[in-house]
Parts: sequence; structure tokens; C-alpha cells
Amino acid sequence: MAETVSQYGMRCKNVARNILGSEEDAEECLNDALLSAWNAIPPARPRHYGAYFLTLVRNFALKRYAAGHAEKRGGGQMPLALAELSDCLSSGENIEREIDRRVMLEAVKQFLGELPERQRNLFVRRYWYAAPISEIAADFEMTDINVKVTLSRIRNRLQKYLRKEGLL
Repeated sequence: MAETVSQYGMRCKNVARNILGSEEDAEECLNDALLSAWNAIPPARPRHYGAYFLTLVRNFALKRYAAGHAEKRGGGQMPLALAELSDCLSSGENIEREIDRRVMLEAVKQFLGELPERQRNLFVRRYWYAAPISEIAADFEMTDINVKVTLSRIRNRLQKYLRKEGLL
């Protein structure tokens, strides 16, 4: 477990903090994920442990977010990221009523696979890791405005792609 924290702890806490907006909640998500991994690993053998562990932390953070803890403490990046995606994924209705969730995920995966690597990485950093625009801009050596414009164009392309596929 110490090795897990050493190798993946900072990145996992950053993702949880981006979602929840709270250092304390991020630490608790990391601890919950450590316990979950400890209990699951003997029978389970994840192929990519880092991705497996990061997904555990992210899922715990999303559960906390859904339970309302993040809202009470001022939110995090997740409300902003979800608001940005809402226009292209749904017309205000619940996506689960419109289409089967797995079909939508497969279509988004297909779309992302067709993007140039840099654009795909920007999209994943914002909408999977819930990274702040300023952090993405610094990491990709771009301005905040450039990141926002690029993400907006990708969302527009995603929306057109999903319409073409008959999912919107």
C-alpha cells in the first residue's frame, strides 16, 4: 500500500480534489480506494494497476460528489466540466432515457479514437480527470482561452458525431 501511495497517490488525490474541491475529501477517497484495493487484489489481478487504482479513487470521489458533500464545501471542477458537456450530450433530458448508456460510451470512445492525440489528451484531462482549465493550459503550454476554444470545438465535433450516429 505504501508503494501504491508513493507511485499513484499524488495523481489520484489531484483527480479527487478536482472533482470534490476539498483536500480532506480527496484524502478520504484515496484511503477508501486503498482499502478497496487491499480487499480486492488477492482474487483480482488488474492488468494495469495504476489505471485500476485511479479508477477506484475517481469512483469514490464521484460517489462523494453525488452524495452532496462537494456542494456543501463549494464544489470542485466536476460541476464546470459536466456543465460544459451537457449541451452536446443531451437536450436537457436524462441521457439514460434517450439511449442505452453503453452505446453512448462506445460512440464517445470511437470519436475520441479518431481525434489527434493532443486533442484527445485535452478532452480526457478535462472530462475524465476534471482538471482545471488553468492546469491543462500550463501542462500543454497553451493559454486558458486556447484550451477553452479547443475544448469547445471538440465538444461541437462530438455533438455532430453523435447526431450523425443517431444518438442525439
